[in-house]
Amino acid sequence: MTAVRTAVRSGAAGLALLLAAACTTPTPPRGQAGAAAGAVCAPPRAIPGAETPTTIDVVEQAYFCILGNHHRGAALDARALLTAGFAALTRELNRNGRDVPEATMPALTGDRKADWAAFEAAYRTTTDQVPALRDELAVVTLEAVVAALDDDHARWAHDIERQRHPDHYDGDGYGLGLQTNVTGSEASGAPGPTIPPLFVTAVQGGAAQAAGLRPGDVIESIDGSAPFIDGRAGPAIAALYPQYPQARPVRLRLLRQTTGRRWSVTLAPGLFPQDPATLRAVRAKLLDGDVAYVRIAGFAPDSADRALRAVSRLRTGRTLSGVVLDLRGNGGGSPSEATRLVSAFARGKVTGYQCTADDRCESMRTDDTVEPLGLPLVVLVDRGCASACEHFGSAVKDLRAGRLVGTRTAGMISGPARSYLLANNTLLAFPSKRHLGSRRQVIDRIGVPPDHHVPLTAEDAAAGRDPALTKALALLHK
Repeated sequence: MTAVRTAVRSGAAGLALLLAAACTTPTPPRGQAGAAAGAVCAPPRAIPGAETPTTIDVVEQAYFCILGNHHRGAALDARALLTAGFAALTRELNRNGRDVPEATMPALTGDRKADWAAFEAAYRTTTDQVPALRDELAVVTLEAVVAALDDDHARWAHDIERQRHPDHYDGDGYGLGLQTNVTGSEASGAPGPTIPPLFVTAVQGGAAQAAGLRPGDVIESIDGSAPFIDGRAGPAIAALYPQYPQARPVRLRLLRQTTGRRWSVTLAPGLFPQDPATLRAVRAKLLDGDVAYVRIAGFAPDSADRALRAVSRLRTGRTLSGVVLDLRGNGGGSPSEATRLVSAFARGKVTGYQCTADDRCESMRTDDTVEPLGLPLVVLVDRGCASACEHFGSAVKDLRAGRLVGTRTAGMISGPARSYLLANNTLLAFPSKRHLGSRRQVIDRIGVPPDHHVPLTAEDAAAGRDPALTKALALLHK
């Protein structure tokens, strides 16, 4: 869930006063701390109010919220969460040149409440020595606790107002203005089988466009570092996908294979306008051979019906030979929308399961009120197909409703995330149930393999070829 909040001057002034007070006064004794820690986390009932500083009480609330509601909460070793949080705290101290002797991790026993009490005592003793850093130490601690879940659907949404460029206009992108064959999630550490070379797959605008980059250009180094280490995507690739307010320029060494030219260029992140057509959730057109091509950017509300209406319009006055659904780069969205779209190609079937930690599973079934299309289906997938997109792809494959062409999907479908409101008006989201495929198989971290493996090469990108689409059309024309 994304919270949209409007910041007003009075609220900003109040927040500034709270921040100033937090930096100059000692941590209140435990008995005087607010009620945040004891509050039971619950889904938000309205748009949250203005964000207030993160405190150790908010960290405590998040810790027990996770243990009580995450689908693995009962089985989690809570010591791993606390250790990750304290490690992040010490790293932040070192980053600020303010390490203190009191910053030592207490012994933990496995008793969740007793371990929290020991952690909190050590945390307060440490942060009381550096009151000016108290706010940022709480933030990095909570971020690390959430990250220690190692769950691709776990997020802590905070500092919302700071995550958008002040000059942002509806439809603007931020970054270097390029996409590569390694996705942003893979660059951030998500599992992925991408193999060298690293190359540009799309130029969206901004610095990349101004520098004359083209699809197919091979990136040989990033800030002097090789993009791959022992054949695996290295940490340097993350620099290609900066998020605001990151603004550090990135120096690339490039090779254009069609001409043999090698050169270096420095790209600075910034805002850039995007092609409005690429921002549409659903795009459709008729391809040669009377094939309906529908690209779905994400499973937003009504996207399934919009896709089906698009096919219906293309079908008017002609006999279609099949449908190509292009889900490459589809980051997911609503599981119910994915299920509804599957329902146009399969009836009376289970599309997947949502299960608790003790394996009590709830089946997701096709919506048999959806009119069947009765057309052959090919689905294009890649490493950018994640979450609800993988739900759709796995159901199509398992139910033999169509064929998948492209590369293995992202493997990022731990379960549908649910949001919880924390005491400082930030949102913590994670799955309370895990996702399994229609055969009860695990897809998270593994992905869905295509029926026909057709990767994009640098040569294909440079020549403007789409081998996966070519294969899809060949399958439909057999």
